[in-house]
Amino acid sequence: MVGQGAEMSLTEIMSRFPSDMVFGVATSSYQIEGTAHGGCGASHWDSFARQPGAITDGSDGAAACDHYNRYAEDLDLVADGGFGAYRFPFSWPRLLPQSDKEVNADGLAFYDRLLDAMLERGLQPFATLYHWDLPQRHADNGGWQNRDVTGWFADYTDLVIRHFGDRLASVAPVNEPWCVSFLSHYWGHHAPGLCDLAATARSMHHVQLAHGRSIEVMRGHGQQNLGCVLNKEFAVPVDGSDLAAEKTYLFDGIYNRWFEESTFRGRYPEEVLALFGEHMPDGYEDDLGLISAPLDWAGSNYYTRSVIAPDAGEPHLGFRCVRGDLPKTDMGWEIDPDGLAFFLRRMARDYAPGLPLYVTENGMANADMVNAAGEVQDPERVAYFEGHLAALAALIDEDVPLKGYFAWSLLDNYEWAFGYSKRFGIVHVDYDSMVRTPKQSWHAWRAALQAG
Repeated sequence: MVGQGAEMSLTEIMSRFPSDMVFGVATSSYQIEGTAHGGCGASHWDSFARQPGAITDGSDGAAACDHYNRYAEDLDLVADGGFGAYRFPFSWPRLLPQSDKEVNADGLAFYDRLLDAMLERGLQPFATLYHWDLPQRHADNGGWQNRDVTGWFADYTDLVIRHFGDRLASVAPVNEPWCVSFLSHYWGHHAPGLCDLAATARSMHHVQLAHGRSIEVMRGHGQQNLGCVLNKEFAVPVDGSDLAAEKTYLFDGIYNRWFEESTFRGRYPEEVLALFGEHMPDGYEDDLGLISAPLDWAGSNYYTRSVIAPDAGEPHLGFRCVRGDLPKTDMGWEIDPDGLAFFLRRMARDYAPGLPLYVTENGMANADMVNAAGEVQDPERVAYFEGHLAALAALIDEDVPLKGYFAWSLLDNYEWAFGYSKRFGIVHVDYDSMVRTPKQSWHAWRAALQAG
């Protein structure tokens, strides 16, 4: 299925999933909580946002969606929408704002309130430990380029699990390690905004080692239902040339297989190691056993595909990503549900046979506005969900062990380098008044989930 929508409605598609399928929504701490509240410390996103031109609208996450104060209202929207689970991250700088030893009591209390409120509403808490807001003090000490970050992260993991582990339905250490490393250290689009091959190689390994050390800590506590959240991007060559095919394979190696291979097979793709060459950390091979320790489930975040064109002017990769001819979202991202199905089939076949699979993020940006009637019509987003869920329903028929799906996102929010200019939510947020308005897509989800 290629394109934006499906022939069936969301309600009809949802009826094809098993009754124990988990449906939820996902958010991110820096994007919604508001760092100006509750003693939250500085992260490298705060300093990155101050760099001229780094953020489209020059904004930061100080206010975000004021979820810190409005979490109860937001969780009501999750529960009233019929969802059974809520995927959220803890904020490292909120819990440990000044040092790795001095815990912020307000941060602990906030996540106590948040978790208790989820459980009171019958929502399963699906937690992530890191969604990109690295404490500034760690960024100042080399961040993800410094191997010590894996120890800092292990200690942070210990804190979270000791305080909150008994209330968590599942935990994943790192959200989208490709974004943490390659996007942020080679293309420079996210904090810390570097464009350096050596920094990229180091961060690509250290983020995986941090995952492994975090899993080790959680296993030591007896924590159950541990997984990973890897972002995936499908790629097709711009033409039928051998060079385009070779570069598309390299893109897949960097973006997807680097993390799939190391997490589930204990190795890195040879073509990417050849690219990184001498920049890989010394002794990295000795870490691969820890990185590939067994997991209980695997999560995939998926939004779009890329078209790969050879580019002799690109100094290291030799390719660039161009736009194809599929319908596009407000981000300019192509809509391709087949790509999501491809990755889940590949995961079930090649990397994690029999392991429960989750779609941990899937959604689209759209230029949504509140109309004169006080409504937000977003039929494009409804069609996006229909197209992707129809592709997933077909996988159920193929016995792919898909166990859950999380829509991104509950709320319009701070969209990283795009500031507040892009809206991914199924709930509209007025950033002046902070008023929440459920969109047509929220109502479509509600109708579909209630019908089930």
